[in-house]
Amino acid sequence: MESSIKRVRAIVAKVLIEDMFKVQKGETVAITADIGSDRETVNSIAEAVSKTGGKPLVMWIPKGRGDAQIGMPDWPSAALTAALCEVDVWIEMTSTVMLYSDIWETAMAQNKKLRYLIIGNSSIQSIKRVFTGFDIKLLGKLLWQVLEMAKKAKTIKITSPNGTDVSYDVDLDYAFDIDDGDYSKPIFGTAPGYVNIVPKLGSMNGKIVFDLLTNADVYDNQNEVAFIMKDGVISEVVGNEEAEKFKDFLASFEDPNMYKISHHMIGLNPGVRQLCGEIVEDERIWGGVDFGFGHTSPIDMPPAGQMAKSHFDGVVAKTSIFFDDQQLVNNGEVCHPDLRELVEQILGQYA
Repeated sequence: MESSIKRVRAIVAKVLIEDMFKVQKGETVAITADIGSDRETVNSIAEAVSKTGGKPLVMWIPKGRGDAQIGMPDWPSAALTAALCEVDVWIEMTSTVMLYSDIWETAMAQNKKLRYLIIGNSSIQSIKRVFTGFDIKLLGKLLWQVLEMAKKAKTIKITSPNGTDVSYDVDLDYAFDIDDGDYSKPIFGTAPGYVNIVPKLGSMNGKIVFDLLTNADVYDNQNEVAFIMKDGVISEVVGNEEAEKFKDFLASFEDPNMYKISHHMIGLNPGVRQLCGEIVEDERIWGGVDFGFGHTSPIDMPPAGQMAKSHFDGVVAKTSIFFDDQQLVNNGEVCHPDLRELVEQILGQYA
């Protein structure tokens, strides 16, 4: 069993470093990790860097008390920031992430060559499902086509059998981006297989019922948490006892921006066909969506972003997605005729 997992780690590391980052001789690759990280996976990625002639820089840091800005008191921020402003690649594998913290914002703003990827504390089995087994160029072609369709829409609507029914308007001044697994050029990279859209401020209205929500126990059980969205803000949290706990979680930040929508992702990773309870993977479930709340970087929402103390995400699976009067996805399956041929090619790799 251990030898099998070791082989998986080696496969994943090779794909990441050689196929996705295309690390070159002499490049410095920073890997940040903490007590919640899988040490063997970190070591496998570092070893893969060395095999290319690159220079791995593994930095073990304290586990933050929370993600993003909440964790700043716990991290050696000056030293980390200085190092990350000089490296070529940064792979973030901490269990509480620096994404959207001052460390991350400074590194992304000042290090113009930086190729960044957040993996978090995903299990090696999840990383394998998300990062391997697909053609990067083919997936990229699909994602870019969906992105262009989104840019032409005025309103995007998402429904689901679980009761989700929410819509928002498109703002062409805000970010539209994808990740297809190509991290060979400067990038704010996350796991591949999605189209990300930052909604127009004040435009999201309706109800979101979550199948998975960070900081809430709603996955694979009878607990319920739903948000009533009014003009881009969570106006009410409804459900059972878990909803009451989530109200307290939101209130604990004492930050009104934690109630605001940050981004919407359309999941299109061909290797992710059902929820597993790991947020990085589940955000990319084929035919599902992710909604992020709280902090939004100026990179995505120029010029100033949406400053908040933290950021959290929730997932809805098996959605129906509409760009104005065009239906893109029906109950979790891509149905638009212009995408059918590409989808058949991509999913055929998993037959």
